[in-house]
Amino acid sequence: MKKTVTVVLILVMALGMAVPAYAENIQSRAVIGADLNDEQVASVYNMFGINRGDAIELRVTNDEERQWLQGYVDESLIGTRSISCVYVELLPSGSGMDVTTSNISWCTGEMYISALATAGITDARIVVAAPFEVSGTAALTGVYKAYEDMTGKKLDDIAKLVSTQELTIIGELAGEIGSMDSTSIVNDLKLMLDETRKMSDDEIRAEIVEIAGRYNVSLTDTQIRQLISLCRSLEGLDADSLKARVEEVQGTLKKVSDAKTKVVGFAESVKKVVTSVASFFDRIKDIIAKF
Repeated sequence: MKKTVTVVLILVMALGMAVPAYAENIQSRAVIGADLNDEQVASVYNMFGINRGDAIELRVTNDEERQWLQGYVDESLIGTRSISCVYVELLPSGSGMDVTTSNISWCTGEMYISALATAGITDARIVVAAPFEVSGTAALTGVYKAYEDMTGKKLDDIAKLVSTQELTIIGELAGEIGSMDSTSIVNDLKLMLDETRKMSDDEIRAEIVEIAGRYNVSLTDTQIRQLISLCRSLEGLDADSLKARVEEVQGTLKKVSDAKTKVVGFAESVKKVVTSVASFFDRIKDIIAKF
């Protein structure tokens, strides 16, 4: 009997030792660009703030990225290699979104938060990273893959396509009016999907101009047409579900906006101090020059 118990204990211990590190946290995934070498993968994990093996690792290819990006994103931004990587950790319902980026040049955290809400993802901690600077447009594909693998639920294909279209439009607008204003305008439109789906293009145009005015922003005809196109694409989604998701991430977006405002304010204060100090020393130089 004692021998049997001993054997069982040994087997249990052996199995316990064989369990991968990520088993303690099965609600996280690391999705790595398929074209990275080992050194680059190691640098990305460092940006994630975890060790390789702490999360189940998946791979994403350029072909998979193109499935959602082609037709929405310029070829120069898609590229021919899969470089963008993401770490995704699911959070309890109501936790909100936490998105940080590293070496991502075109997409900001708030842009990802807004687009992912459209796709159906609202409670997660996400790190988007690359071993060198990339646009980051392909990162959505990695997030979709991680989310579906963790939950066992497939995200709506139309929602994923519209999410990609949204990220692209916000990204283009951001270059002209800033990412926060771009994100805010798009989210205001998403919140009134029930109304815009009953409007003509001219009526939506007038609504867009009015919304932009609230943010002291002027949009070009091209930008307005892009937003009208997005509104029409959003019509393929359930208005109530979309509204609920947008409202859920609004608090997170406001925190991001407030944090950016504080950073800008601090930078301006530092600039004023530096200017004052420089002016002081200039006056000292003038006084010395007179002697």
